[in-house]
Order: sequence, then C-alpha cells, then structure tokens
Amino acid sequence: MTDSRTPPAGPDHESLHEDQPVLQEPRLWRGDGWTAKVIKNEDDDGWAVAMIKDGEPEPALVGPWTMGRDKKNPKPLDGPAFSTLVKTASEFVRRHEQQLHATLHQSITVTAHAVRVTVTLDIVPDEDNPHGLLSAADEAGEPLAQVRVAPSFKLSRASAVAWAESGFAKPAGR
Repeated sequence: MTDSRTPPAGPDHESLHEDQPVLQEPRLWRGDGWTAKVIKNEDDDGWAVAMIKDGEPEPALVGPWTMGRDKKNPKPLDGPAFSTLVKTASEFVRRHEQQLHATLHQSITVTAHAVRVTVTLDIVPDEDNPHGLLSAADEAGEPLAQVRVAPSFKLSRASAVAWAESGFAKPAGR
C-alpha cells in the first residue's frame, strides 16, 4: 500500500520551492530542491533512482536502486536515503558545472617579448552565434587586447605566445 501522506506544514517541513511541495512516498520523494523517483531499470530487471533538480526537465543523475526484501519490488525511499541522494546529486551537478566552467573559461600566463602576459579564452556558447573571446592582460591586470575567435579555438602555451608575439593580431583562419 502506498503512503502518500504529506508531512505537517511548518518551518521544518515546508519546501523552499512553493511550486514544489514536500512529498514523501515509497517511490517518490520531493524536497530540498530535488525530486527522487524510483523507476524500472530499462537495462535489466532491477530498479533505478532518478534525481531531478527542481525546474529541470531531465534527471541530473540516474543510478541503481536496491531491491526490496521480496527481490521483486524496489526498496522504499526514506529520509536518510533521500538525504544521501540529494548530497550525491548536488555534488555531481557541482562537478559538472566546474568542468563546464573550465571548458568555457581558460587562462594561461606566458612570456612574450620578455613580458609576462595572461591570455584568457572565454567561449560564449550562444545557440545562434557561438564564439570565443581571446583576451590578453599585463602583469598588473591591465587589458592589452581582445579579439573574437571561433568557438573551436584551442588555447595552448604555443598559441598564446604566437598571438602575443604577433602583436595580438587576430589569429589566422579563426
């Protein structure tokens, strides 16, 4: 039998997201900005749990879920399991965001013409007009140059030195 009781309202039980009330059912929990949904594993006879961040259309994380004692149905969600799932999914999203940031924002410091220059590449992932901004700054952080480049531009020590030594001319073919 499914227990679909909602916990009593109050500061300790209300969701921070008014449009997403706290929910605690054996296969569906919602709270702390997340929804955990136990689903049938498409790859085998087991079960999986999907962690969906409030406001997102797709799960941030899907992982295996434990079978119940009858070895047929999933183990019901509970408070400690939900807390662990929220922590795991939040950490996964944080690492993904850090990786994306590192991909979109790169920086390298080089020496060109006996001057230390910090070259940065910021990728603008615009759907209609993706591009990169290649920038240079001196040791004091004062801007020296900025040019628009293709989003596929590869920032490396060699490309940064070549750009600086060219007098910050727009890289060819980009």
